[in-house]
Order: sequence, then C-alpha cells, then structure tokens
Amino acid sequence: MLILAIETSCDETAVSVVQNGVKVLSNVIATSKQSFEASGGVIPEEAARKQVECIIPAIRQSLNEAQIDHHALDALAVTKGPGLSGSLLVGTTAARTLASLWQKPLIGVHHTLGHLTSPWLEHTEEPIFPIITLSASGGHSDLWYRTGHTKGVLLGQTRDDAAGEAFDKGAALLGLTYPGGPAIEKAGKNGDKNAFAFPLPLHRADTLDFSFSGLKTSLKYTIRDLPDENVTPVLADLAASYEQALCNHLLDRLKKALEQQSDVKEIHVVGGVSANATLRSLVESTFDHITVRFPQNITYCTDNAAMIGSAGFFLVENYGDKAYEPFTTAASLPLSAVVRNT
Repeated sequence: MLILAIETSCDETAVSVVQNGVKVLSNVIATSKQSFEASGGVIPEEAARKQVECIIPAIRQSLNEAQIDHHALDALAVTKGPGLSGSLLVGTTAARTLASLWQKPLIGVHHTLGHLTSPWLEHTEEPIFPIITLSASGGHSDLWYRTGHTKGVLLGQTRDDAAGEAFDKGAALLGLTYPGGPAIEKAGKNGDKNAFAFPLPLHRADTLDFSFSGLKTSLKYTIRDLPDENVTPVLADLAASYEQALCNHLLDRLKKALEQQSDVKEIHVVGGVSANATLRSLVESTFDHITVRFPQNITYCTDNAAMIGSAGFFLVENYGDKAYEPFTTAASLPLSAVVRNT
C-alpha cells in the first residue's frame, strides 16, 4: 500500500511516500526553524505562511524522489491534530484538495500516533508488543503501555511543560538559540553533568506523570545566584547539568512504568527529545536486559511525514474502511480517539 503523507502540525512542511507502513520512498522536510531563532520559539502565523509557500513544492519533490506519480498512490494521510491551527489548516486543506482531485481516500492521523509508530519505519526486526513507549517532544510528554498500534493505555503525561518545551525555555535562560534541545546538548558536550544539582520531580509521588516546570524554575534561580548572573564561565557545566536533570526525570518515569508492567517486551523512546544523545545513553545502559528501540533515523525523531504515512497504514490495517471516514481538523485532539483501552 502506497501512501502520500503530509505533516504540518508546527513549523515543518513535511511530505513523504511510505510503502506498507515501513519502507520510506521519500521524506521531504522544509523547516522554518531558522526563522524563529531570534524570537526563541515558533510564531504561529509566520509558520503557516511559510507552509503555504512550501507545501506544493514539497509534494512535487516527494513524488519525484519516490519515482511515482499520483496514479500509483493508494491513499493520502495527513496530520489532523494536535498542533498549531493555522499550520494544520495548510496541511489538511492540501490533503483534502488532492484527495478530491486524485480520487484517493484520505486518512486523518493524530500527531502523537505518528510518533508512536515511528520505530516501525525501516525497522530491521518487527517490534513486539506489549511495549512501553515514552513519547517526548516540544508539545507533549506521554508514557504509554501499548498492546497494539491502536490499543493501549496512557500511563502518564506532563502536568505542565513538555520535555522539549523545558529544553527550549532552559536554552532561552542560558542565552542559547532555538530549538533548545540541540543547543543545550552542544553547549554542554564538554561540561560536568554533576556540577549543579537539580531536583528529580515527582520521584516519590504515586504517579507516572511528568513535571518540568520546577526544573526550569530551579535553573532560573541557579542563574540568579551566580556572580553577577554571568552564565558564560559555567555555561558548559550548567547546560550539561540541566540536560542530565531533564533526562533523569524521563528515565525515572520509564523505570517506574517498567516496574508496574511485568509483561513488557520492548521499550520505545520517540519524539524530538529521543534524538538527545544523553537520553539515549541513559536508557540503553539502564535497560540492557530488554529490547530498546529509537527511530532508526534521527530524522524520524523530529516531526516528519513518514511517521504519519506509517500510522495511516496501520490505521487502515486495524480499522479498514473506517479509517477513511471524514474527519474534522482539531487543534487539541485526544489520542483516545484512535487508541482504545486494552
């Protein structure tokens, strides 16, 4: 099954052609991140304007790289939410228009379901359920116990900031550029991760939720207490320590979840934060007794259309023609709309 997928939930304009939910024939990403370095974050209206400019060229490039035309497609898939409303409108309007013109069925995909499915892209071995999946990005931090692509239970979610948001806000406090995750990782590469002490949120609480606002506040007060609030002499150590604290919190939630679910076969870590080298190292060294998977390519960690095409395929596989039912674009959509409790 060949699916042309479109992802425009934030500042990327992404288009991909995916075969049978696994093989990526093309994966085009036009990003406007550099436009937002000065502002320290995405400006929704500007992101949508950039996507209007990029969407048609990206679709053409994706079909060209896949060496097919629209006649070969079996369906289209598009992110329907959550995300920035203007950005979502660009993608869903383009997808609906093309589906009508080309007479192809259209699949609406929840953005987080795309991330949950990303380890299936170009996998060398088929992942085995049940799986605990940590999905952490700039917009969400969720912990799932999954028994199938569309079957599972949400174990925990963030109570305030998302993990990627905590990286972005921390980078701003440190005077680093957007996006914050790569900037902090680069700044702290040669720093001492134990130089500054940060709390481990909710460690003793009877919950699998996340909370990052306290870490951000702790960083703010640490900077305030520096001589003349001058970060420069200790930037590497401060960035490394803050990065370690964020990753420790994610790791702590994973450890607690695994203690509660004894039948888990694999651990998956997905979303933009899964590209972080410190987090990868911590997870792999901590869970050396169980299969740990990240997306096969760093490109599949951050927002991309290939994961939307993969999720679209598995939605059809699970729900058949019902996956093609008309949908409404939603800026805030619960994943429970497609992931059913086991």
